[in-house]
Amino acid sequence: MAQLSNKQNFLKGFIKENPTLVLLLGMCPTLGVTSSAINGLGMGLATTFVLALSNVAISLIKNIVPDNVRIPAYIVVIATFVTIVELSMQAYTPGLYNSLGIFIPLIVVNCIVLGRAESFAAKNSVFPSLLDGLGMGLGFTMSLTVLGALRELLGSGKAFGITLYPENYGSLIFVLAPGAFIVLGFLIALVNHLTKSA
Repeated sequence: MAQLSNKQNFLKGFIKENPTLVLLLGMCPTLGVTSSAINGLGMGLATTFVLALSNVAISLIKNIVPDNVRIPAYIVVIATFVTIVELSMQAYTPGLYNSLGIFIPLIVVNCIVLGRAESFAAKNSVFPSLLDGLGMGLGFTMSLTVLGALRELLGSGKAFGITLYPENYGSLIFVLAPGAFIVLGFLIALVNHLTKSA
């Protein structure tokens, strides 16, 4: 199989291998925090930071970590960057930190992050690993932000906190958990239709 170019490594996370809409990874934060566009954007950017930097770190240490402790070592690396994100958010964006809650520390066990570490960073050099992490992370961010914006718009008439129509015209179900499944299902169907017809 031919090696992908750096541009292809970066872009594949947006549509072709989008973690949320194509690979269906990371469903817990996807469904749990996307009640608003800001929450989706914040969670996505936090995950992108962890994904990109853990990919770089794992790519650097891949040859010195023994196979029998590979996964625990990767989890320690990922947990280090999650701790940095968590403490930074707690200090500089306390409102978003409180809104995302337990989902921030759960980035440590997010299958997107560990999956990219195992399948890509452990087999490639630093720069392609960085691009892969950024591409997958930004694709995840895009998905969460769109999902959050649609749920917020349909449920409360707002997008990014800006009122677009009166709240009493919205449908409460889209702000609640079932709304996440409904909107996500339609987004997945749309992406499947667009990629098959392209």
